Amino acid sequence: MTQITSLLVANRGEIALRIMKTARAMGITCIAVHTEADAGSPHVAYADRSICIGAGSVGDSYLSAEKLIAAAQETGAEAVHPGYGFLSESAEFASACTEAGLIFIGPGAEAIALMGNKAAAKRRMITAGVPCVPGYEGEDQSADVLAAEAARIGFPVMIKAAAGGGGRGMRLVERPEDFSGALGLAQSEALSAFGSDEVILEKAVIRPRHVEIQVFADRDGNTIHLAERDCSVQRRHQKVVEEAPSPALGDDLRARMGAAAVEAARAIGYVGAGTVEFLLDDSGAFFFLEMNTRLQVEHPVTEAVTGLDLVALQIRVAEGQPLGIAQEDVTLKGHAIEVRLYAEDPAQDFLPQAGRIALWQAPSGVGIRVDAGIVSGQEVSPYYDPMLAKLIAHGATRAEALGRLTAALKDLVLFGVSCNRDFLLQVLCHPEFAAGQATTGFIADHLPSDLAVPLSTKEIALAAALIYRADQDASAKASGVAPELLGWSAQGVLQARLKIATGEAEHDLRLSEAGDILTVTHGDWSHQVTGQGTDLRLDGIRADLRHVLMEGERLFIASGGRIFEVTRLRAGATSAAGGAGGQITAPMHGALLEVCVAAGDRVEAGTRLAVLEAMKMQHEILAGAAGTVTDVPVTAGAQVKAGELLVSIDVDGGEA
Repeated sequence: MTQITSLLVANRGEIALRIMKTARAMGITCIAVHTEADAGSPHVAYADRSICIGAGSVGDSYLSAEKLIAAAQETGAEAVHPGYGFLSESAEFASACTEAGLIFIGPGAEAIALMGNKAAAKRRMITAGVPCVPGYEGEDQSADVLAAEAARIGFPVMIKAAAGGGGRGMRLVERPEDFSGALGLAQSEALSAFGSDEVILEKAVIRPRHVEIQVFADRDGNTIHLAERDCSVQRRHQKVVEEAPSPALGDDLRARMGAAAVEAARAIGYVGAGTVEFLLDDSGAFFFLEMNTRLQVEHPVTEAVTGLDLVALQIRVAEGQPLGIAQEDVTLKGHAIEVRLYAEDPAQDFLPQAGRIALWQAPSGVGIRVDAGIVSGQEVSPYYDPMLAKLIAHGATRAEALGRLTAALKDLVLFGVSCNRDFLLQVLCHPEFAAGQATTGFIADHLPSDLAVPLSTKEIALAAALIYRADQDASAKASGVAPELLGWSAQGVLQARLKIATGEAEHDLRLSEAGDILTVTHGDWSHQVTGQGTDLRLDGIRADLRHVLMEGERLFIASGGRIFEVTRLRAGATSAAGGAGGQITAPMHGALLEVCVAAGDRVEAGTRLAVLEAMKMQHEILAGAAGTVTDVPVTAGAQVKAGELLVSIDVDGGEA
């Protein structure tokens, strides 16, 4: 056995910080790696030592095994923890660490290589007798063979990247005529994300539950499972909400799925922490999906219900120690639910967001855990995955955990970049989820496809009142006049005008104050606001304001139901219309993988114009209206900035 005294965490953000907290509690010196873009991140500040490994792009930093190993050797690290994502499931990196004399905290390279390839993994699981979804996992990857196999399997069929996961390189194809295009996109995304365009095909199991089993094994062959997590609530095959235990499992099914997962791990001589993922249909039948040879994003819910620290167990096993836990020692206490907070805009088809965090305020409370890797003032970079934090709630019952998580989300504040907090609240508050009935089709079946909800007149009036009060306070300080005398006139109540923008909409408002009542009017509506600070009443009813921040001309507001911002427009100013009509601009920083049109081309609404890769995902840029392309000032392979012009279209009938 070898005692680890120094550890390099080959990752960033919340997972790097989470690993270091356990390691430090074990008396281990923690070493962080970072890019220039990440220099101000919390994981860097927390570490005992840090080392810069690049400017920003992942290919030249967090995905560079050579740089990571050099950093470990330079800092005298004895071990490397890869976290998840990046090189956590790279057999080559695990081997390189071992060859460099470093302890790799994870399974051996052989197991990673085998289970990291979905085709090889599925073949091994079939041999081991683990139930698998019917499909094709052959070596012939020609387009004709894949199309023929898809027809044999029968539609709908799922295309999956053989070398990775996380929803990348995955497409659901419902009709034969859509297969070729979906295959091309899946292979392109897989090649970019994992360095391989190999895919497998599977019969699509419609609206199953996604249930995964956490397994652990030591070097002596002791293999156990730590029960399951239900990860059914997904968007584009990426998990949104995870919980333990699953509402769908009883003791008998849990034992059978757990036994299958343990058998899968034993079949490959697995060591360390791993997750065996299954699809569970409504009859109780389950099918092997894949095995993740690393710590999972959702591991905190397992920690909450078992009372175990999975990172500590990983380090223990890596040192050569026995697990020290038998299967009968694993007991579940209560229920835990986790949500992932992303920098993305649900109203724009969940487009990832980059920019400066004006304010981050994590919630607290009984049974609440927040794993975050951000601070106020930090820049959210376009180079990395947009996940910012995870919120986990634990309670004696599922209902208690759900109530605690909902309350915590309402208290969360993130200003400066759009996030999915309000979308998460929609999910948690839906009766189908509350009843424990959610399947992988939950979001498509129960939430609206268009999540853009315009601000209500009440929200606009509250925003106007807050800006008006801020102006009053600033004027009082500048002039030395008491705030209650501002706006006073012997001629009666004076009226003020205020112009604000909410997205692309502009509102020209009139405000008048009599006594402690401020009236906000616009067209045919009017609201009265009373009170000071965030203790405001709208038409006599207390407003649910959690936090307010005025930064320049931007006002950020967090209520229990929504986080939003408005912009005050000074005289002569107008709000930007983004890429409306025929001017198609980049929605965010990224690399153009494809440019699909040229000047003179005829396009229809929905025509694919380009493919942009940003924050580890590929995004199709589509025409919003029919017309003729007049200019394409960019080329494939170019790096573009948010707002940069990509395509100009002469829209039929003029600008849309």
